[in-house]
Amino acid sequence: MAIHHGSCHCGAVRFEVEAEIDHVRICDCSVCRRRGALTFRVPETALRLLTPPENMTVYRWGTETAEDYFCKTCGILPFRKPSAPTAAERAAGIKPFKGWAINVRCLDTVDLESLPRVKIAGSKLVL
Repeated sequence: MAIHHGSCHCGAVRFEVEAEIDHVRICDCSVCRRRGALTFRVPETALRLLTPPENMTVYRWGTETAEDYFCKTCGILPFRKPSAPTAAERAAGIKPFKGWAINVRCLDTVDLESLPRVKIAGSKLVL
């Protein structure tokens, strides 16, 4: 596993993530589409915060089960806790994910152009 170093734009939020990044996810929900983040999911233990969470702002929306972490200074989202599956998703067999979605655009040495992109239909979620 590789250790990737990441930060927000201004450097006030810093972190490390241990992962073999082999793709990025593009979600078409209203927030992700506007944000433009390319994410990769990792287990909870793979992310190491170098900045205390209280130095960040957390945004919750929709079902309010996801947590989007933003830098208080520059507003960049370096990582998020994905939302819990909706009732419809649970009925379809989707299991909860206990981990982080890393904004790969915030990692220092990842070649984004070389990574396959997986489209996520977040706009189709039934709340």
